[in-house]
Amino acid sequence: MSTSRRICVFCGSKKGNNPAFAEKGKVLGQQLAINNIEVVYGGGSVGIMNEVANGALNNNGKVHGVIPKHLNDREHAHPDITKVHITNTMHERKAMMAELSDAFIALPGGFGTFEELMEAITWLQLGIHQKPVILFNIDHYYDQLIAFIDHAVESGFISPQNRTLLKTANSIEECLDHLPFNN
Repeated sequence: MSTSRRICVFCGSKKGNNPAFAEKGKVLGQQLAINNIEVVYGGGSVGIMNEVANGALNNNGKVHGVIPKHLNDREHAHPDITKVHITNTMHERKAMMAELSDAFIALPGGFGTFEELMEAITWLQLGIHQKPVILFNIDHYYDQLIAFIDHAVESGFISPQNRTLLKTANSIEECLDHLPFNN
């Protein structure tokens, strides 16, 4: 567990086709900074990632970007973030993001975001960490994933107890309510 209050935000390197995704990402970054919570994220200067970082930075927040060298060479890390951590591999990136953070919030995104979310919840289920994993369901983006997870419970692949490990939030306030230092 880090000594600072830090939240790892998983989110898209694209903005998606609903303006609410980027808008809420930016406001989440703002609210984290206002609440003196540092942001850990994928380090990019594109998509929702950029919005979250800028939201925090514009409110004097601290932002830690973790980006593998091959992505930094292609996409480039956000130039204004507090600290850039460059890793050799995606595996190292995810491990460092987890190590630096006290909780995880997943915003809309694609395969990379899904994979990061599933790894974080799997690690929680296995006891590798005890950090909250929060699915920020902006404008119903994750409704079908939530329904599928519930289907996996009904089908006997996820226990009802483990299902409760994944917290769902429909607002920034609900995200904040799930954080370990806001209880």
